Amino acid sequence: MSAHSTAVGTAKRRTFAIISHPDAGKTTITEKLLLFGNAIQVGGSVKGKKGPHAKSDWMSMEQERGISVTSSVMQFPYKERTVNLLDTPGHEDFSEDTYRTLTAVDSVLMVIDGAKGVEDRTIKLMEVCRLRDTPILSFINKMDRDIRDPIDVMDEIETVLNIEAAPINWPIGMGKEFKGVYNLYTDIIHVFHHGQGSRIPDDTQIKGLNSPEADALLGAYAADIRDEIELVKGATHKFDLDAYLAGKLTPVFFGTALGNFGVREMLDGFVEWAPPPLDREANTRIVSAVEDKFSGFVFKIQANMDPKHRDRIAFMRVCSGTYTRGMKMRHVRLGKDVKISDAVTFLAGDRSQVEEAISGDIIGLHNHGTIQIGDTFTEGEDLKFTGIPHFAPELFRRIRLKDPLKVKQLQKGLQQLSEEGSTQVFFPLRNNDIIVGAVGVLQFEVVAYRLKDEYKVEAIYEPVSVATARWVDCEDDKKMAEFKRKCEDNLAIDGGGHLTYLAPTRVNLSLSQERYPDVLFRSTREH
Repeated sequence: MSAHSTAVGTAKRRTFAIISHPDAGKTTITEKLLLFGNAIQVGGSVKGKKGPHAKSDWMSMEQERGISVTSSVMQFPYKERTVNLLDTPGHEDFSEDTYRTLTAVDSVLMVIDGAKGVEDRTIKLMEVCRLRDTPILSFINKMDRDIRDPIDVMDEIETVLNIEAAPINWPIGMGKEFKGVYNLYTDIIHVFHHGQGSRIPDDTQIKGLNSPEADALLGAYAADIRDEIELVKGATHKFDLDAYLAGKLTPVFFGTALGNFGVREMLDGFVEWAPPPLDREANTRIVSAVEDKFSGFVFKIQANMDPKHRDRIAFMRVCSGTYTRGMKMRHVRLGKDVKISDAVTFLAGDRSQVEEAISGDIIGLHNHGTIQIGDTFTEGEDLKFTGIPHFAPELFRRIRLKDPLKVKQLQKGLQQLSEEGSTQVFFPLRNNDIIVGAVGVLQFEVVAYRLKDEYKVEAIYEPVSVATARWVDCEDDKKMAEFKRKCEDNLAIDGGGHLTYLAPTRVNLSLSQERYPDVLFRSTREH
């Protein structure tokens, strides 16, 4: 690909993640977006336990529970753009996976439940977006149900999330009386039709809020609705592209993902306004998205995406240049050149060999245990992309086998699952225990389920006296050796081979930090 066509292609890329509180409708909206991108022909009902499952929830546990616990990646074309969509787990126990996914995107779609408004999980995710001033577009969902007053929901976005909200369209009625949305900028009413949830809906438009056609649609409510819209125009922020791109203002769309209404209007706005791939910070310089030389970083590793082949896929965000099939790239951490001829691209859970990928695209590399989250690949330059963290887990359990002969499978399974970064595994230096650390309780369940489902290992958890973990480091070898000798009882090696201090209590941690001032105790570890 020539430098010119790479730059043109990059300008047409849109790479974004969807964030929301659990149950706000994120998986449903993901599915409707894929429907508009012709990636799936029929939108399956996400709720139906027996019917088709959302294409993005490929893991059997997700299908049984109806929740998304891993981040999926999907690419689809829309209006001459190539959209890379990263679905994130809504459940807070998987916040690390979501956090890292947000480092790999250029913008975010925030889905809010119109009845519940802004919820805890959304507040936390917004804080993450704030760290990098990520542009945010909002979709207020479930208009076909009885929701709160839209003005209240808008106020809540502004006060709780501390961002200006600019409505692009405004709902006409709600619940059973939901008639559609009025675009404040084009003076067009988009009419809502029931029963079009599983296909691309008709786009019935009425031009002009004051037209006879609008009178017929609005009936007795016409005057009230016109007054409300006048009020909204006067009392809300106007859309400002620069403020949106700076992460200071969010354009707001209303609709119903389940009824597949309002999603198209939101997607139209999104591909128009969302930024193309942005420049990225590395340890030595800023890498421009339109540079000729290839570079990218790994933000996620997923084991066993295809149960038929016990494989592990490393998800890489391409940051510059072009990947072409069979090219050589440098694995910077290992200082090795590798030839990559079998990278894959993702179309809603179905994957295919990728011939070419450019800035903004997400590709999957087959990982045979050598790739870690945070690894940088380049066309030869020794640089490392920054800002992809590991957090210290907050909950710990000892894991024990029901069948002691399967210890090899257990170690292999835990090692591979910890490479994904959703849980962490620690091997204490003084005994043969295996300790699993997690941010949330659900992660323990997922690990036990997947060990059984994918590695045929039955394991049970037992309490363990660990309160917190810290990664330890010391520049003075002598002092490090003394620390290791005296604290051996509390030291472990984590799944990535890093020395870790497992503190039985917070007090113990404070005392150790005082006793060994030259030793660094870190609560996050950059990859």
